[in-house]
Amino acid sequence: MTTVLTTPATPAAPPSPARRGAGPSRREGRVGWLFLAPTLVVLALFFVLPIVMALWVSVSDWTGNGSPFSSRVHFVGGDNYSALLAEPGLTQRNFATSIRNNGYFVLFVVPLQTALALFLAIVLNQRRLKGKQFFRTAFYFPTVTSSVAISVVFLFLFSSSGTVNAALKLFGINGPSWFADPRGLFQIILNGLGVPQNPPALTAHGFLGLSWWDWLSGPSVAMCSIIVLVIWTTTGGFMLMFYAALQNLPPGIDEAAVIDGANAWQRFWRVTLPQLRPTLFLVLTLGLIGTWQVFDQIYVLSRGAPANTTLTPAYLSYSTSFIGKQWGQGSAIAFLLFVVIVVLTLVQRWLLREKDGRRSRR
Repeated sequence: MTTVLTTPATPAAPPSPARRGAGPSRREGRVGWLFLAPTLVVLALFFVLPIVMALWVSVSDWTGNGSPFSSRVHFVGGDNYSALLAEPGLTQRNFATSIRNNGYFVLFVVPLQTALALFLAIVLNQRRLKGKQFFRTAFYFPTVTSSVAISVVFLFLFSSSGTVNAALKLFGINGPSWFADPRGLFQIILNGLGVPQNPPALTAHGFLGLSWWDWLSGPSVAMCSIIVLVIWTTTGGFMLMFYAALQNLPPGIDEAAVIDGANAWQRFWRVTLPQLRPTLFLVLTLGLIGTWQVFDQIYVLSRGAPANTTLTPAYLSYSTSFIGKQWGQGSAIAFLLFVVIVVLTLVQRWLLREKDGRRSRR
């Protein structure tokens, strides 16, 4: 009987990371960073660096003369922010007034432009509608038109001798005095119903230098005209977003709902709208950010008049910096506006996610 001697098999060496395709080599990584370098440099020079400089200006007493980093500019800490939020006075009152005006602006514009954009998109998505290309172009045209040019047209329409005031005179309404009324829309309605001009219960206390009566008075008539302008100019772009989303929806789901006996409203509310949730979130987010940054229309049409009822944080930041030469407070207003936008965007996202969670649990 012969014995066969065998040597144990040597385990194979594990393949190298480059052979396994686990990741790019060092050379490929360097090449990738080389291609990214121009973009990173541009972002650093024109985005990150200006933000850092503006942050320094917001905590300094720079008046716009010379360099903000010269020895004549001093660090003042949170004094600029304190003047806006904590110290009673004209500065705090103007900032609170701008927040109130812009808050009503957002409250009216975002829901109305979203609902109107969705309605127009659904109308354009109808199979039997003729001339879709014409209507699509007509609805979208105000969006691509210069906001300054459209604001100038509205300025002529609402001037003392404009078309709107001429039409109001036919009904016995004095247009110029009507649009120069500094009272809010809700306040005008309540005064017409017999509520006194300044009810003691709402004027005794307030927030940020404004009484609760001022906070709850609503937008002025002049601000309402700007609201109409912005809704008309922005609805077309959001309409195309909804229209593109509707075009990508599978038709089988809607047809199944028709077979199940669902009417048009039930199909829209239970079938179509849930599928449009990502687009709806995008439209609401873009609308929220855009409306809090409104500036062009305010600058061309009113510049805060009448009586600061159309004053917004963006225009207040501009006027404080470029006109008042208080660049520290102007930058502080800009950063506070940034905080407001971020907080409200996160709240909006949380609310939409909360609804999704409730539905999934059901």
